[in-house]
Amino acid sequence: MTWDPRPRRRRAAVGGIAAGAVLLAGCAGGTAASDDGTLHVVTTTGILADLVRNVAGDGVEVTSIVPPTGDPHSYDPTLRDVRDVVYADVAFSNYLLLEDHSVVTTLDANLSESAPNISLAESATKYAAEVIPLVENVNLDTIWLGLRIGGTGEELGATRASEVRLRVTDMDGPGRLAGYLTETFGQPRVYFDSGDGFDATDGYARDTATLPADAHTHMSWAFTEPGIYRIAMESDLVTEPGADPLPLGKTSVTFAVGVDPYTVPGMTNARVLDGGHADVTVDLDDGAIVLQTDTPADTPDDTAADTAADVASDDAGGEGPDAHDAAAHPHAERLDPAEAVVSVPNKALAPVPAQPGFGFLGRPGDQVYLLPQAVLGKHVHGEIDPHLWQDVRNARAYVEVIRDTLAAVAPARAAEFRANADAYLAVLRETDAYVESTIAQVPRSRRHLVTTHDAFAYLGRAYDVDIAGFVTPNPAAEPSVADRIKLTRTVRALDVPAVFLEPNLAARSSVLTEVARENDLRVCAIYSDAFDDHVTTYVDLMRANADSLRRCLT
Repeated sequence: MTWDPRPRRRRAAVGGIAAGAVLLAGCAGGTAASDDGTLHVVTTTGILADLVRNVAGDGVEVTSIVPPTGDPHSYDPTLRDVRDVVYADVAFSNYLLLEDHSVVTTLDANLSESAPNISLAESATKYAAEVIPLVENVNLDTIWLGLRIGGTGEELGATRASEVRLRVTDMDGPGRLAGYLTETFGQPRVYFDSGDGFDATDGYARDTATLPADAHTHMSWAFTEPGIYRIAMESDLVTEPGADPLPLGKTSVTFAVGVDPYTVPGMTNARVLDGGHADVTVDLDDGAIVLQTDTPADTPDDTAADTAADVASDDAGGEGPDAHDAAAHPHAERLDPAEAVVSVPNKALAPVPAQPGFGFLGRPGDQVYLLPQAVLGKHVHGEIDPHLWQDVRNARAYVEVIRDTLAAVAPARAAEFRANADAYLAVLRETDAYVESTIAQVPRSRRHLVTTHDAFAYLGRAYDVDIAGFVTPNPAAEPSVADRIKLTRTVRALDVPAVFLEPNLAARSSVLTEVARENDLRVCAIYSDAFDDHVTTYVDLMRANADSLRRCLT
């Protein structure tokens, strides 16, 4: 066998459809082959059905449980769907929690034991399909920016009793900056706060972080308004208690808060730091303040694994530094802050906590832009994002799995399936090139996608589109007041000309259309899970999305 079927749970189902399913399964007698020799394939969605039809060709009956225009997140199967499953010779689902649970249980409970049951999103990884974790807490899906002391400082006389002081001495920006660390019992310790000014007469004592040599600490960075912030910093070393401080480096760190980080005046060619783990680092050996990042350009992003090790070694509540150095991070890279921009995206908007001690950020419930202290929790991801086909290269991997599965089920037609797949893979390669070249016509500074729900991470990664905002993570979830506030601030801060609406979710997208109307924005179509009367194939879907992005953002 070339497939890897998921185990099917055979259990008594609940409700009228389930009762019918049991009856139909009993009548089928465990066989799904039709008298005329036709191969019957059932898929969970219309998109998968279209991919299968292009590989199967004539003489194969392909049926989708969810109608082509239906929403797989919420579809409720019918008795006819159950019958289609019972008589299927092979089944293809996307899975990874894309389909409503009732769709999956209908498939698993009624498919013949002899029929392959293929989860394409999982199986396609053997053909190099790339998956993206689905983030549960979007605030944690940003860069984690801490403080670090690097180097030995031996020439300066540094020992383990020495301490390094890192100060913020000035700030230029539209709002207030606060840098703080949340301690074991949830109380914040404020290191930097522009709200009460910067006082040189006391050595900037209220805006100084003091760390031991060879130390590293996570922390949170909060900004009250969108815009460009430039933060002046300087450092010194106290080699032993009572000793005079030795001046070290000075620098300025630039943050793009809620605005396009690629359009910072005077820094159009700067490196943008928007993910992984980085630190404002005082290097004791050369006296410089640099940005040290665990994931340099053009290297595999194994930051999550590195950072997980960091988090595991930190104090459970984040109090106090942990000792790491560059040798512990094989992918560490040092950047001159003058040539880098730290991105604080609109998805980093978060409410001020209601608990005591956070009044320096504003009133409880006020929205601030927050780069969070990662050590408060893991870099939390849920399941894998199931919308793999938004990257055409992943759809090609689906097609290869479909080809192999059909060839194994009907060996006499294997050559035909392979020929059909080769022809369709050529079409998909052309489609991939078209999508890439079309979206590339949108200026990079305007390539921001605001849409109905979180379904376009693969499109964003494959074709360099910023997923700037969405109403809810899942279309079945009702947007909250906070969701609406965040969406409004996003479209205003990025000055987007349009938002994008999935046609099959129009009835549940009032928040998106209202925000668009209030801000005089176009509402354009984009397709994620389903077709409509104008877009009836997968190739149509991807080309339509590319055309819509070019037309509405350019």
